[in-house]
Amino acid sequence: MSIDTNASATASGAEMAEPHGHTGLGRGSVVGPRRATTFCEAFQQTAVVAPDAVAVRTVGDTRTLTWREYADEVRAVAAGLSALGVGRGDTVALMMANRVEFYPLEVGAQHLGATSFSVYNTLSAEQLAHVLANAGAKVVLCEEQYVDLVRRSGVPVEHVVCVDGAPAGAITVEELVGLGSSGFDFDAAWRAVQPDDVLTLIYTSGTTGEPKGVEMTHESLLYEVYAVTEVLPVEFGDRITSFLPSAHIADRVFCLYFHEVLGSQITVVPDARQVAAALPDCRPTIWGAVPRVWEKLKAAIEAAVAAEQDETRKQGLQWALGVAARKAEADLAGAELSEAEQMAYARADELVLSGLRTKIGLDRVKWTVSGAAPIPKEVLAFFGGLGVPISELWGMSELSCVASVVSPAEHRLGTVGRLLPGMEGRIAEDGEFLVRGPLVMKGYRKEPAKTAEAIDSDGWLHTGDVMTMDGDGHLSVVDRKKELIISAAGKNMSPAHIENVMKAACPLIGGIAATGDRRPYNTALIVLDAETAAAYAVRRGLQDVSAAALVADADVIARIGAGIAGGNTRLSRSEQVKRFQILPTFWEPGGDELTLTSKLRRKPIAEKYAIEIDALYADSAGVGVHEPAPAH
Repeated sequence: MSIDTNASATASGAEMAEPHGHTGLGRGSVVGPRRATTFCEAFQQTAVVAPDAVAVRTVGDTRTLTWREYADEVRAVAAGLSALGVGRGDTVALMMANRVEFYPLEVGAQHLGATSFSVYNTLSAEQLAHVLANAGAKVVLCEEQYVDLVRRSGVPVEHVVCVDGAPAGAITVEELVGLGSSGFDFDAAWRAVQPDDVLTLIYTSGTTGEPKGVEMTHESLLYEVYAVTEVLPVEFGDRITSFLPSAHIADRVFCLYFHEVLGSQITVVPDARQVAAALPDCRPTIWGAVPRVWEKLKAAIEAAVAAEQDETRKQGLQWALGVAARKAEADLAGAELSEAEQMAYARADELVLSGLRTKIGLDRVKWTVSGAAPIPKEVLAFFGGLGVPISELWGMSELSCVASVVSPAEHRLGTVGRLLPGMEGRIAEDGEFLVRGPLVMKGYRKEPAKTAEAIDSDGWLHTGDVMTMDGDGHLSVVDRKKELIISAAGKNMSPAHIENVMKAACPLIGGIAATGDRRPYNTALIVLDAETAAAYAVRRGLQDVSAAALVADADVIARIGAGIAGGNTRLSRSEQVKRFQILPTFWEPGGDELTLTSKLRRKPIAEKYAIEIDALYADSAGVGVHEPAPAH
């Protein structure tokens, strides 16, 4: 990510026009006469609120889709899929980047009562075979580049439909639509869909085995939309970017399902690495990201300020960020700013921070969220100081995405808020958090035994997360139950907490796996962040930007060492990292080390890097093993 600070030091952004594609429709518009009972009904209500308003768009408006056009395309797609034999209860898979065409295809399948779900584009043929077979996919809607992969999976899919070509054996979307019969009763088809029909499947990350297909119904996901928006309000015309894969539950809920029910406008971003550039174009009013995106955005802002060439502007930015940092420190400590500090912050906000929010495209947000993994408090505080408070949330695919969230009005750092209305929770004797209520999944696809392991006879979902709850009902996540480190001395520790502290202390760290279970002290395997490392190499004038070259660079080692040393000051003695090794590779989602949703695969990491981990515990530090010490 890169951020341009030019003209951001004084502009307030108040005079900026609405972005392209926005209709200027007033806030608070009524979406429908009553709450829908299926997403088909919800879409039909939403599509007639303002038919000429833009529903989906690309960055720069190279393509836009109004609600009127959208509704027409949904009807045509449903007719075409029906002609292929798709009906209520059948399964349709989608495999494509974030693009406008996704929405009419997905929603068209919904209107037949089909279970429509997305597949991660990075799956291997073997992984795809498991997912398509488990889902029982009848039709695959995909980009041309994935047709061969679908065939190599060996799963006997009946039809393949391409959005951008027509290789042999596949048909185009135009051909699909052309198959539709004039006698197809579209209204009868969508009205036949029932609230307890399975709307979608979300395949879990697979940290401990083959991914499981979480079945979620229209009823549970509608409950999710309505419950979340009691805490995080969404209105017709609110703007959001879709940049996470649509196979990720967060993109489905915050983009697709909010959009269908409440009429938010989506800007599609096909490459997640371009999301920072897309924000000023979209200027979202509601927005969320996983912690790593927030961390990179923070690092990009700080790097842009450091690289500012105009000395006057640079001094203004540094002054304002310094004032913002003091506010962040107060937020972290739960303290109030003095009257003088409040006045300084108000002036910094007027002269600089408001312009910086405009420059990065977050000047219009009503709320922002972070979820899917713990986020360092320092990152939350940084954006709070910048004037972009982040609400942390918690949930899982088995709970229809979000189960608890911090209200923006409370802005509680370090907690994931209270459970959503209508949900029950309790903490078991071993600290595991159990949840019961309408958001709990129907079950795992074709996995009754695993479903019974997850949901007990009383309806409690065993989340696998160790959590604490304060007197006000606010929840805090400790770690995954099976991932806690228990040292040789019997001390229980959260590796995720240790890792977050270290990432916050050093932007060069892209991935870190803390180890120490049944060991005398903690150590860490570290990989560099590819984007940050590349930018660092350019600044240093290094020719070789490969991971292997960078991990041998003395300055890189010193910076990582200083970051680990700094992080250790924020940890208890037993939690501190005593040794580390920087691996000559980058970890990518879907690889041996990370799930497709960027969660650590701890057991495979322990097995793959067993030699490196043992070296960290040798009597004397060998080649490549480092001990943290502040850089000189």
